[in-house]
Amino acid sequence: MIIVMRKGASKAQVDHVVERLQERGYGANLSGQEVTVIGAIGVLDDDKARLAEQLASLPAVERVVPILKRFKLASREFHVDPTVVSVRGVSIGGGSLVVMAGPCSVESEQQLMTTARAVKAAGADILRGGAFKPRTSPYDFQGLGREGLQLLADARDETGMPIVSEVMDPHDVEVCARYVDILQVGARNMQNYTLLREVGRSGHPVLLKRGGMYPTIENWLLCAEYILREGNKSLILCERGLPVPGGETATRNVLDVSAVPVVHELSHLPVVIDPSHATGKAAYVPALARAGVAAGADGLIIEVHPDPERALSDGAQSLTPEQFAQLMREVRAIADAGQVALSR
Repeated sequence: MIIVMRKGASKAQVDHVVERLQERGYGANLSGQEVTVIGAIGVLDDDKARLAEQLASLPAVERVVPILKRFKLASREFHVDPTVVSVRGVSIGGGSLVVMAGPCSVESEQQLMTTARAVKAAGADILRGGAFKPRTSPYDFQGLGREGLQLLADARDETGMPIVSEVMDPHDVEVCARYVDILQVGARNMQNYTLLREVGRSGHPVLLKRGGMYPTIENWLLCAEYILREGNKSLILCERGLPVPGGETATRNVLDVSAVPVVHELSHLPVVIDPSHATGKAAYVPALARAGVAAGADGLIIEVHPDPERALSDGAQSLTPEQFAQLMREVRAIADAGQVALSR
């Protein structure tokens, strides 16, 4: 449930409500600027009506509202203001476009550093790169593991860009968090609830991709709930496309651009778009990236490789540094135009 305080309620009055919740063993999340909104966490069904009546009787409480969504902590009802995730000085969700770019897989020091320098020069904010890679075939390149993590950390030291990299195993969360700044939960692991709880407990910023067997927006937000419920509020959602219906092979997936405004309406969490995995073909990545930005995405995550033809994974969807630089000019122009429209 949500407790909306009256405008001008004092800190002591807000603290009193929080104490009442804690007395019953419930958590509390505070949000709002002019008006304080308190989200009650973990309220038992048989206690909701009685607790709501008691809290509503307090003079500093304007109203008590039940949360109807199954995803409580991710809901816009629970947290009115948009969440901004800050990673080494980069703000994701604050109204400006954030671009994450880099190779699908870390293959070598030279390959990574060449790419990192190129995307940095083109204006990327965050470096992406896979050290652990989930592959359909056990014979495909699986990533460099810890060596790849160290190379990513070295690239961050040189470029100053924060790092986002995928973690696949709950047992690897601790070691990955030592090296990278954002833990990515890939589409194949969206419903790996053990992993979701573990990245939630880590307190580390998390990028949660949409995927799994039933990748509806509600299920996506319920998976986000697992992370938020562990107390981790630094969560970013990533739309990376849905399976193509009817066996169509022209693209790898179908990018659900509508997910951006829908999630922004339902949830306070920032949303980024992955046009690389959505299409699977480099030629289509710029168009989908532009569409995502125009739809209001808080960021993009794009695969870039200095020599896509020789990439060990996902070369077909990787942009060259030159193509990425051109795309950056295009999406920044769209983002700037959107900011002007919002300010009017």
